[in-house]
Order: sequence, then structure tokens, then C-alpha cells
Amino acid sequence: MDPRLVILSRGPGLYSTKQLAKAAEEVGWAVRIIDPLKLTVLVDDEGGKIYYKGWPLECEAVIPRIGHSITRRGVHVVRQLERMGVIVINSSSGIAKSRDKLAACQLMTEANVPVPITANVGTWKDTVRAVNQVGGTPCVVKSNEGTHGSGVFLAHTEQQAKQLVYQMLERDMRPLVQEYIQESHGKDIRALVVGGRVVAAMRRRAHGSEFRSNFHLGGSVEPVEMSPRFEEIAVAAANKLGLDLAGVDMLEAKNGPLVLEVNSSPGLEGIESVVGEGMVAVEVAKLLNRRLEESRSESNQPSIQDATGMQRESFEAQD
Repeated sequence: MDPRLVILSRGPGLYSTKQLAKAAEEVGWAVRIIDPLKLTVLVDDEGGKIYYKGWPLECEAVIPRIGHSITRRGVHVVRQLERMGVIVINSSSGIAKSRDKLAACQLMTEANVPVPITANVGTWKDTVRAVNQVGGTPCVVKSNEGTHGSGVFLAHTEQQAKQLVYQMLERDMRPLVQEYIQESHGKDIRALVVGGRVVAAMRRRAHGSEFRSNFHLGGSVEPVEMSPRFEEIAVAAANKLGLDLAGVDMLEAKNGPLVLEVNSSPGLEGIESVVGEGMVAVEVAKLLNRRLEESRSESNQPSIQDATGMQRESFEAQD
């Protein structure tokens, strides 16, 4: 029996989803891509179940590719899978913590992971105090939740910062005021951490007057040799948030690395354009195999070769 992997993704045609599926299939997994919004979660005192198209969903492992807009729903699904004993590459708690930028900063500082000075502003009247606490203007104003650089602005004056905070509060967003690192303007380093190890890294650069370096905003990418200190910080950040697969974005400050953000569903297209197609996805597939062997050893299950093919037939029949 081939072990069964479900990739939870709303975009089966996306580069990252396709590469993860391809790499897993090449090392022996039967792979299906399922929209997490089409799953039904049943909670009971016996561990519960998840249903897809009327069938109980059964698999050995799951890779959640949970977009920001469906975080809450996605976390509920992943948590249920954990209760069922499924191998999950990124826990429900890890995903939830990474999506709350203030909580992530709080947790990382507990682990001595350096981050830019950050203030959560509850009323626009506190904006000036927050700006002063993070070193004055220019400063970064951003939403506590967001991805791909959305909801992130550079405020050059206190008045501009107050306007941005006021607009976010009016939209029921939770604004953060954050220290601006001038020497890292328009660039950062993204490290891909898989299973507690940095497997790839790139430097991202913004174009023109844009200060956000995100690949999805048209930023360019290039190879980068990371120092041991940067690698150590990237791994510590991923570990503190409980993430097996993480994109750790770091600023190159005068005193060393500062972790800007940790992404629990990092895109692979940009970084694999630098390190080689499929390189990161292969490392994720290797991690899946390690986790499967660990799981089988702990439960004294028979080897894959000794099992029957009945489970795979049921797995494929759900389509």
C-alpha cells in the first residue's frame, strides 16, 4: 500500500501545490489535493471524523496549504486531523500563531529571537506614543493579519501614521506600528525551514520606490549565502512557532538578523527559481517519509510492503 497524502489547497493548479504533490508521488505517496472548505468536520468523544463527498477521509499525512482568508476554518480542519492521529506538516497551533503577527513576535522574543520593536495600537490617539516607542518616523504601519505584503505601509510622518491607524481601526483591523530598519529598505532574506533545518534561502529586492520586497508584488530574487547566525535565528523562529515548514523573513539590520515574519504556507515558486525547481518540495517529501517511519515504529505497524491495497482503493474512490 502506498501511504496516502492529502494536500489541503484551494488552488490545485498553483506552482507550490503541484510541486509538493509531484515530489511526494516520486517517493511513493498516493496524493490527493482537496479544498479544505469542502470538508465536513464531525466532533465527538471518540476522536471525531472528517468527511469528503460523503466518505470518511482517511490518510496517513496532510500538508495544509491554508490561505490567510480561510485561516480559522483551515485551523479547525487541521486540528481535527491531529486528533485523528494523522501526520500533519504544520500543526493547527503553529498555523494560528504564525497568522497573528503580534502573538508571533511575543513568542519569538521569549525564545530570544530578535524582532523589530513592535507596538499594537488600540486607539488612534495612542499612535504618536507608539511611533516614539519604535524610534520615530519613518515607521511601518501594518495589519496584525495579512500576507504577501498586503496591509503594510511606510509612514513618513506622525500624521500619516495616525491616518493609517485610524483607517485600519475603522475597518476592524488590528494595526501594528513597527520599527523601520533603514539599512534593510526594500530588501530582506527569506529562509525556507523544513524539519528544523534551513534547506534554501534567497534575498528579495523591491523594484522602484516600493519598500516591500515580496515576490508577489514584483520583487526580484537572487541567491544568498546565509551566515550561521541567520540560519540559527531562522530555525529558532520556526521551532518556537511549532512549524515543520516555514518561510522565515529576516531583515539585515546593523546588529544582525531581525525576524520580520514567519509564513506557515510559504510559496515555493520564487525560491525554487533561485535554488532549482522542486528542490524545496523534495525536502518536504523526505520529511514526510521520516515522519511516516517514526509513526510506524512507534505503533509497531507492519511495513508498507506488507499492507493490503484496500485503503488506497477507498482513498481513490472518493473522487
